[in-house]
Amino acid sequence: MNRCLALLLFVAVIGSLGTPLRAADDVVQVYIGTYSSGGSRGIYVAELDLATGKLDQPRLAAESENPSFLELHPSGKFLYSVNEISSFQGQRGQGSISSFARDAESGELKPLNQQSSKGAGPCHLVVAPSGDYVLAANYGGGSVVSLPINDDGSLSPACSFIQHEGSSVNAQRQKEPHAHSINLDTAGKFAVAADLGTDQVLIYAFDKSNGRLTPNDPAFATVSPGSGPRHFAFHPILKYGYVINELKSTVTAFAFDEQQGRLTERQTISTLPDGFDGSNYTAEIRVHPNGKFVYGSNRGHNSLAIFAIDLDTGKLMAIGHQATGGKTPRNFNIEPSGRYLLAANQDSGNIVAFAIDREKGTLTETSRIEVAKPVCLRFAK
Repeated sequence: MNRCLALLLFVAVIGSLGTPLRAADDVVQVYIGTYSSGGSRGIYVAELDLATGKLDQPRLAAESENPSFLELHPSGKFLYSVNEISSFQGQRGQGSISSFARDAESGELKPLNQQSSKGAGPCHLVVAPSGDYVLAANYGGGSVVSLPINDDGSLSPACSFIQHEGSSVNAQRQKEPHAHSINLDTAGKFAVAADLGTDQVLIYAFDKSNGRLTPNDPAFATVSPGSGPRHFAFHPILKYGYVINELKSTVTAFAFDEQQGRLTERQTISTLPDGFDGSNYTAEIRVHPNGKFVYGSNRGHNSLAIFAIDLDTGKLMAIGHQATGGKTPRNFNIEPSGRYLLAANQDSGNIVAFAIDREKGTLTETSRIEVAKPVCLRFAK
């Protein structure tokens, strides 16, 4: 099956998901990870009306310390968060990962347990498609880790840990490794970890049977020195991947060899409009579920950069920018049917919802709510 036909079939399926079947299908819960300072107490939950794009007022789902990044279990029964701290249970240089049982009706979260992340400042995590393991990246520690998930949703101690090594050219930000994200490919075979400190996207083989990470061959892809790779996103169907580079405000597009785990650079493109000369640091990157667009957030320009994807090459073409309606858009996410994008503006303490034109990729604001120090957004039925 050629790429265009495969994508057309995929878009048709996504389009059918966007057609509500009954009233209950028109509401999704939005979990909000925060920094627990300046009025925040932990993880919040709100509801997004898919018919109107309106967000209701958020409510506290669970108290937690700096649950800055979240991920849901594939079953929807559990939620996991990093605790972005530098000391856990008296051990300096270690953060933690928390597990919660989720009440799907109320959205409330019941704490299950915590385990060490084995490194300082955990900032990103994913759950394996099988639901058996959590993988996390430690920014302060410059490392990656995997932890088994028990049948009751709680976590066991880490079963795999890898310390990154190296540095790069930015004397202030790249003296040492800073693992900033970890993502699994759609098959759950390879994990990629963007390391801001080393200008590498490291590649690991992931053993689904025991949760272990081992360096792949090739072991990494590189970006231009001083770029500072931060977050990574795989294309939902085609064999491409995209990393957003925090320090140079760029996106690098890769071809992805799903058999060997190889990333081959195709292009690097700016996230900023021509003529902008202010300070800016990028943060999040997302591929639209229909596979046609890439979005990246600019902190400083306070916008979302919008790109169209060339389906034959994976390269990006800049479409334009959308102001996020706040300051410092740390994270954003696209609702699974592809109808709405929500942007979390960390320093202005608000979340803004946008309707997505799924043919053009452009955004139109539909609502906004206030949440102190919002960092991460996750959707759940």
